[in-house]
Amino acid sequence: MATLWDPIRIGRMNFPHRLAMSPLTRSRALPDGTPGALAAKYYSQRAPFGLLISEGTQPSEDGQGFLHSPGLHTDAHAAGWRAITDAVHAAGAHLFIQIMHAGRMSHPDNTPHGRQAVAPSAIEPDAQIYTPTGLKQVPRPRSLSVADIQTTIADFRQAAVRASEAGADGVEIHGANGYLIQQFLSPNANTRNDHYGGSITNRIRFALEVTTAVADEIGADRTGIRLSPGSRLGGIDEGSNYAELYRALVTELANIDLAYLHIAHNGDEPLLHDIRARWAGPLLVNRVNRPLERIAQDIESGLADVAPVGRWALANPDFVLRLRTGQALNEPDPLTFYGGGARGYTDYPLLQAGSLSNRESAEPANALIKAEHE
Repeated sequence: MATLWDPIRIGRMNFPHRLAMSPLTRSRALPDGTPGALAAKYYSQRAPFGLLISEGTQPSEDGQGFLHSPGLHTDAHAAGWRAITDAVHAAGAHLFIQIMHAGRMSHPDNTPHGRQAVAPSAIEPDAQIYTPTGLKQVPRPRSLSVADIQTTIADFRQAAVRASEAGADGVEIHGANGYLIQQFLSPNANTRNDHYGGSITNRIRFALEVTTAVADEIGADRTGIRLSPGSRLGGIDEGSNYAELYRALVTELANIDLAYLHIAHNGDEPLLHDIRARWAGPLLVNRVNRPLERIAQDIESGLADVAPVGRWALANPDFVLRLRTGQALNEPDPLTFYGGGARGYTDYPLLQAGSLSNRESAEPANALIKAEHE
């Protein structure tokens, strides 16, 4: 039986434990999408996780959804990410940059070109989004042409190249949470009648073409993907046969031999077991509202190989040490989740040496949390 503290190999990387940092949107990039000045400190503080998955990063101007989200489609963006990857590597960890195209979950006021959002079909979600002038309804997007789809796939490919050139250890393709890739998967967001819509085979095509393009460009062992079966974020409704769709998608993805598959699990246990059976490589499973005492449960049962950590990582840069030594956790401050400066970003308190229990010391715990570079 595997345990949380057993080593694991993911892609080209070896790690001494089974924890990782989940992608967390923080909305602290500069207006042009360049990562902010504190981002290198923020990520390097969380180096004990070993594998860090960045916040969602748009591959193009059309891909931006939120205000002050980072990009990866200009030289300035790449330079900003280089400062982050250098800091993360100096701290002994690895960084995968998550490439996220928001699709229809956007607003013209939030993008540098002020254009109508794009999506599989011209169907607006029943959702709101924050803009420079406050909360607004997400407007109707423009349906992507087949030529637009090929351009978008090329944008993902080029963003992966820039990530690699910026020193990232790999990229995670964001296929979850109601954004563009999941919009293609969902029949209530995708009503196309060409070979990107209709049947399950057609609706998973875009996800597979994006993944293949990225893996061909930077290597499958440097490519991961995140999926959220059954998620209703962003007005998504995948329909009654969504489990069949994800079985088909995961089966096809398994043939690409990616570094990992990352599941945002929404409670369909039979489907999770089916995904596990279809996926031989490392499987990351992040359960919604998972209690701390069950963080190792999926690893010990064999359902997962890695337990990604979200909000606990946000408020506890030293979460690995706190968990290893049985120390209390900082409570996250929701008022500082998105936007702002250092408060609630890089100023959460770390454990002091004197706060460790008599049974454990910082030295052996720190020996457990340093990732091995190759």
